[in-house]
Amino acid sequence: MFYGKTDETKDRVPPNQKVTTGFPVLHYGDVPEYKEDLSDWSFRIFGLVDNDVTLTWEQIQALPTNTAQNDIHCVTGWSKLDNEWEGIPAEEIAKLAGVKPEAKYVVLHAEEGWTANMPLTDFLTPGNLFAFKHNGEVLTPDHGYPMRFVIPHLYFWKSAKWVRGIEFVEKDKAGFWEKNGYHMYGDPWKEQRFSWD
Repeated sequence: MFYGKTDETKDRVPPNQKVTTGFPVLHYGDVPEYKEDLSDWSFRIFGLVDNDVTLTWEQIQALPTNTAQNDIHCVTGWSKLDNEWEGIPAEEIAKLAGVKPEAKYVVLHAEEGWTANMPLTDFLTPGNLFAFKHNGEVLTPDHGYPMRFVIPHLYFWKSAKWVRGIEFVEKDKAGFWEKNGYHMYGDPWKEQRFSWD
């Protein structure tokens, strides 16, 4: 169900967005399937780091976790308010890696070659998580099980589903959607939907 802005939500909903009480599923390509025990799953941290490391699911689960509440905004025009996520704070991943001073951007790597880019300063914004739960429930496959990144202050395509690694780089490089016409940054309050915006 979708509805417009109300007096209570007007300061939380960017221009030309409609609020939904559902959680629309949008993606291109197949939904990855994993073994039940995630024994073949791994997460790599690489690029301009002191510690190029590949973590198992058990090692990821052993990292410090946190919860964050936020609103999310999809480039297709829907917003979902009052989400609660549980996962690993972005700064914990950066701390584990030992990010080199020359790193200015990150590229998230996900299944099937999917990538998403963002400035390092945006990646490190408090509240960003590598999430494995949404509203108290384990993520469904359609929403990124077993882990997705969540960066709520940018359009939701930057919150890569099925994330498998992060690369720290010196120069910005377009991710999958950016190569296909989406904006390099994606601020919903400025309606940075497409490369020409």
